[in-house]
Amino acid sequence: MPSSHPLHRKRKIGLILGSGSARGWSHIGVIQALEEAGVKPDIVCGTSIGALVGAAYAAGEIEVFKKWVLELNMSNVLSFMDIRLNGGLLKGEKLMSFFKNHFMDRNIEDLKLPFGSVATSLTTGNEIWIREGSAIDAVRASIALPGLFTPVIQGQEILVDGGLVNPVPVSLARAMGADILIAVDLNSDLIGRYFYNPPQPPFSFGNNASEWLRKIQQNLGKPGNLPEETTAQVKKPSLLEVIASSVNIMQAQITRSRMAGEPPHIIISPQLAHLGLLDFHRAAEAIEEGRHAVEICLPALNKLKKQNRI
Repeated sequence: MPSSHPLHRKRKIGLILGSGSARGWSHIGVIQALEEAGVKPDIVCGTSIGALVGAAYAAGEIEVFKKWVLELNMSNVLSFMDIRLNGGLLKGEKLMSFFKNHFMDRNIEDLKLPFGSVATSLTTGNEIWIREGSAIDAVRASIALPGLFTPVIQGQEILVDGGLVNPVPVSLARAMGADILIAVDLNSDLIGRYFYNPPQPPFSFGNNASEWLRKIQQNLGKPGNLPEETTAQVKKPSLLEVIASSVNIMQAQITRSRMAGEPPHIIISPQLAHLGLLDFHRAAEAIEEGRHAVEICLPALNKLKKQNRI
């Protein structure tokens, strides 16, 4: 009969999926590569795009979700853009309605795996852990990147992207009872990327967009007023590139600080700095890089297996 002593209980594996916009599709490759290596998480936590992929995984929908992601093209991405200029560029209602109808129309308590997401209170600056209630609402709050998605109102709170306070929520996974912490950091190679690997334009509305949409694109993509003497050496960034790069720097620095204080056992770091903020149509290469990042970590994972820790 198995021992009931706490030291002999099965250790719970927590999978922590970090923020990173379109780079987050790499989480799908990470999940599948981990399972193929015999590592099956007991708890899933996520911030921003990590919350979205994590919720799909916790709901048991990751294969269906992957199929949909791989079919995305620029026209699909554009179709989800319910554009407004009040509180954020996108309302996000079309996207969340799609997920509700196709993937995750259930409460967090009813998912197949324990799940938690992180949002930020714009009212108080506090980190908000969402561990119950609608999975869709939890994801929508966690992905509300300031300037891009409109904030979410919950009671007296105004909620925005959790990446502002906890881009890779190791602390949440630990609080939910995880013993072995496997974190996916999408921000490790981002700082300085604009200079050594200039990004592509964040998105393009294409020839079928209406005139007013194209005007928004032109305004958002218009370079800032940098001194003329810089133009010979540095390409002028657009508004979205400035926002994206600023958020990337902030999240990368916060991630380093928080993981130094509370390090996970394994850090998986897909290298996707070349992807733009809204390159959601480039899922295939992101997923493949996620798988590759797990392969690099296999020796560390195998060591934990030999120690009977996973």
